[in-house]
Amino acid sequence: MQAAKNFALTFNPIDTVENIFSTQSFELERRNANEVVVEVQGKWNNMLLFFAWEANMQCLHISCLMDIESEIEDRSKIFELLALANEELWVGHFSYWTEQKMPVFKHSVLLNDSENIFENKISQIIDIAIKECERMYPIFKVVLSKGMDPKQALYPMMMETVGQA
Repeated sequence: MQAAKNFALTFNPIDTVENIFSTQSFELERRNANEVVVEVQGKWNNMLLFFAWEANMQCLHISCLMDIESEIEDRSKIFELLALANEELWVGHFSYWTEQKMPVFKHSVLLNDSENIFENKISQIIDIAIKECERMYPIFKVVLSKGMDPKQALYPMMMETVGQA
């Protein structure tokens, strides 16, 4: 227990997150000792990655905000899409930030590893968050901006490819 307590007092994973992005040309803003925001250019649009460290719980929270504003009033479509999309995920989940009217991918990591192991773990989670947001961006876009039925929007993703081209 003492080792875990010392780890929480000496290790701040936000420093590691900064190190991961420092070698690349991303907009990075360190809001305070326990928060950092990184703007990443995705395939469809820019995304904001938000990292927050809660030392008492030894938990790093990651959010990836997709810049898609909702034009529809019927929130039932949004929540149906979230439920259907989350059924397919192994890591993290999609949520809807009501205040900003935008979808967001979220994941939290409980840490009790050394910093070296953590850097690999967080790099994996960053990759997963970006890939999932890029995969789902067009689907969220047609549902949130055009009001398309979520099942219809997801249909192409559910089809399996058979054979070779």
